[in-house]
Amino acid sequence: MKITADLDGDLDAWIAEELAAAERAVTSGVRAAARGLRDRWRGQIAQAGLGPRLARTIRQRDFPADEPSLRAASLVYSRAPKVVDAFDRGVTIRSQHGFFLAIPTPAAGTKGLGGKGITPGGWERRTGFRLRFVYRRRGPSLLVADDARVSKAGRALAKRGRRRRDGILKGAQTVVVFILLPQISLYKRLDLSRDTKLAENEILKFIRNAWDLS
Repeated sequence: MKITADLDGDLDAWIAEELAAAERAVTSGVRAAARGLRDRWRGQIAQAGLGPRLARTIRQRDFPADEPSLRAASLVYSRAPKVVDAFDRGVTIRSQHGFFLAIPTPAAGTKGLGGKGITPGGWERRTGFRLRFVYRRRGPSLLVADDARVSKAGRALAKRGRRRRDGILKGAQTVVVFILLPQISLYKRLDLSRDTKLAENEILKFIRNAWDLS
C-alpha cells in the first residue's frame, strides 16, 4: 500500500507567517511582563512612603525598540539606583571623608547648583550666605544661616533692611539649613526581588496569551 499526500498552499509563506506570529508574541509577552514589573516596583516605592518622585525613576527599555523579535528583551531599572538599592537592602551611610553627613532642611531648598544635590559649599555659593557651625552636646550639630528670613515656601533668604548699631538686621533670624549626623541607617523598606521573580514566572503566560490573539 502506498500513501501519498499533497500540501495545499505555500509552505514557505506559512512558515514565514508563523515565524512573524512568534516574533510578535514573544515581543509582546516580554514587554508586558516588564511593564508589570515596572508598575509593581513603582507601587512598592509609593507604598513605602518614599514619594512619587523616586517612584518615577523606575523606567523600562525594550530591545529591539522598534520591531518584534524572538530575542526580545526588556530592562527595568531606576534612574536613582543607589537610593533604590539602599532601601531595597537596608544600609548604613557614613561620610566618605570621615566627617558628618549634611542633611538639608526645607530651608535649604530642593536643588543645588546645576540641579545637583545640595551641599553646604554649593548652597553658600548659590545664596551668598556663610553658614555657621553650631556644636550641640546633645543631639546633632547644625549649620545655620544668620541674618536670614524664611520665605513662604520655607526657604532661607537674605534679609532685607537696615542694620542696627550692633550690626544685626532688624527682624532677622537664625535659620537651620543643615543637620549634621555621623551616619544614617536606612532600613529595608522594599523587596524588589519578590516582584522580579513574579515577572519572570509571568513571561510564558503573556507570550501564550499574545500568540492566541495573533
